[in-house]
Amino acid sequence: MSVEVPRRIVLLRHAKADWPEVSDHDRPLAERGRKDAPLAGRWLAGAGVTPELTLCSTAVRTRETWKLCAPELPRRPKTSYDERLYDATLGELIAVVNGVDEEVRDLMLVGHNPGMHALADALAGTAEGDTLARMNTRGFPTSAVAVLSLTGSWKTVEHGVAHLAAFWTPHD
Repeated sequence: MSVEVPRRIVLLRHAKADWPEVSDHDRPLAERGRKDAPLAGRWLAGAGVTPELTLCSTAVRTRETWKLCAPELPRRPKTSYDERLYDATLGELIAVVNGVDEEVRDLMLVGHNPGMHALADALAGTAEGDTLARMNTRGFPTSAVAVLSLTGSWKTVEHGVAHLAAFWTPHD
């Protein structure tokens, strides 16, 4: 593929999780999370965003979020559960993106904060209207979605290369 191929990165923070007495990795979704996760999928479908590949953290709450979100999409993308996304730093998330197969044009990451917010903020060199300001004012709440567009190779994704095309939360 040409390095000038248009690409999208969709970032989805897991839905609201419960706090039972289990390890952080094993925390399930709360009732609100089970309601919000399908809303994120419906928003993505309505916005015409259907990723080809989804990389999802191995944490219970991210897997449950994805399992409730994915059926709302017009077609289910290939999904890989990736332990590197759990508790990942900004640098680790960029490294994951840099390793994506060049054939993939639309990528989704289902992960956690502060990583999802940090990645969206770092990659967004430009933004649609007040989208970046709204994201940074609101933070990146549970079930939030950021859609970033860029051209080039996944291997060259770094700070400032993308355009923040959309930011959505269940409260929008």
